[in-house]
Amino acid sequence: MEVVKITPRLWRWTGYHEEWKQDVGCVYFETEDDGIVLVDPLVPPEEPERFLGTLDSEVAASPVHVLVTIFWHTRSAAALVERYGAHVWAPTTARAAVARRARVVTDVFRPGDELPGGVQAFPTARRTEVVYWIPSQASLVPGDVLLGDEHGGVRLCPESWLPDGTKRSHLASSLTPLLDLPIERILVSHGEPVLQDGHAVLATALDAA
Repeated sequence: MEVVKITPRLWRWTGYHEEWKQDVGCVYFETEDDGIVLVDPLVPPEEPERFLGTLDSEVAASPVHVLVTIFWHTRSAAALVERYGAHVWAPTTARAAVARRARVVTDVFRPGDELPGGVQAFPTARRTEVVYWIPSQASLVPGDVLLGDEHGGVRLCPESWLPDGTKRSHLASSLTPLLDLPIERILVSHGEPVLQDGHAVLATALDAA
């Protein structure tokens, strides 16, 4: 488990994913008025009690919101619902799949809908997946469509991960509107996060497609 404080209100942590067989990244965002937002949260199986004990003290009586990028990343949502009565947010296109894994979806949204803490969701060429944008933190939080490239940047996911008939060029086109955002950070789930010059890094990745 690794926990990194990115800003006073934004943290990223990793935990070992038993199916994926490697560490994956998750995001903690303390909003001004809406409580705590957790994106694709996984309780690290290597240190669950230590992690939850720390989270208990941070959450206190605040509302907890779990935002899911794609149903594969429902992860520990059910455990957080049981412990904190967390709200689970899912895109309309993934509602049923998230509900099967989390046992509940309390809030369904479409890209453009208002989300806790001013978070915004953007659609992708993967119909059931969205990318989150946290304006106050200048941070983009993707699920599977963008991966760390092991060289300090990001790359698009393999074409084999996309729906039949969808090419990497289609994925790149669907992500191009993100370049209108003042991106400083890209907090990927798979690989190392980008903590500066995120806009340029994303532009490079999309050009390479």
